[in-house]
Amino acid sequence: MADSQDNVLNLLKKSEEFLKKKNIPSARLDAEILLADLLKIQRVKLYIDFERPLSVSEKDEYRERIVQRSKFRPTAYIIGKKAFFDSEFQVNESVLIPRPETEELVAWILEEYSQKDSSLNALDLCSGSGCIGISLAKARRNWQVSFSDLSTEAIEMNRKNIQEILNSEDRFQLYQGDLFSSLPGENQFDLIVSNPPYIPESEKPSIMPDVAEYEPHLALFVQDFENFHKRILIEALPFLKPNGVLYLETHPKYAGWLKETALSLGYSEAISKRDLSGRDSFVRLKRA
Repeated sequence: MADSQDNVLNLLKKSEEFLKKKNIPSARLDAEILLADLLKIQRVKLYIDFERPLSVSEKDEYRERIVQRSKFRPTAYIIGKKAFFDSEFQVNESVLIPRPETEELVAWILEEYSQKDSSLNALDLCSGSGCIGISLAKARRNWQVSFSDLSTEAIEMNRKNIQEILNSEDRFQLYQGDLFSSLPGENQFDLIVSNPPYIPESEKPSIMPDVAEYEPHLALFVQDFENFHKRILIEALPFLKPNGVLYLETHPKYAGWLKETALSLGYSEAISKRDLSGRDSFVRLKRA
């Protein structure tokens, strides 16, 4: 018979205490997510069955997960998935973990393009896991969505998520290359959306260790923000249809610079939007 110390309640308590000692934020939540995933149940079900004993193999695997988390490895990478918008995306260290603020960007676009039966061409640039483009395609079934990323591994993860979440690749093109370099020159889009690397390398020391030590630096950090983003603005123009729109998630410090630069390059309209925490995290730029 299993020891009562091996039940859900006690193992959660011990794991929470251990993670707190290691200065892991949200220790209790992480302990619950890791255990619920291991037992293949919803997190709320843990509270219904607190006395459930774990087998020796379950205990060993749970302990290994907690040790990984204690070393700041993100919970999403440990379980290999992350909820975003209304889907669950596969993730690994080759792609950024989808963020709640990026959900706000998706919601903003869907609000502005609210006609569900309309069709348009969209590009998810620097697509990573594909969470933005796939969420848009799931909500707007008539949209033709393409994806582009520099990383071959990211494109493969993107492809897996398309198959898993949308069950078809027919509507989707995936391109591997630096920004627009691998896209056919004749391609034009009504809408381009991007969450490109935008954290200046000078800010690396202030980034949380679970981000800085595990998430792909290629997708996070940029050596020269202004040069890189000016490239995006310039290279996007020929790929945008007249009145086409470019949406960017960005560093709040640079939202004003992005708007001014876009207008100087010939974009006809530039607005920024605050996220729920009040930061200017998004810009929308319209081609003339």
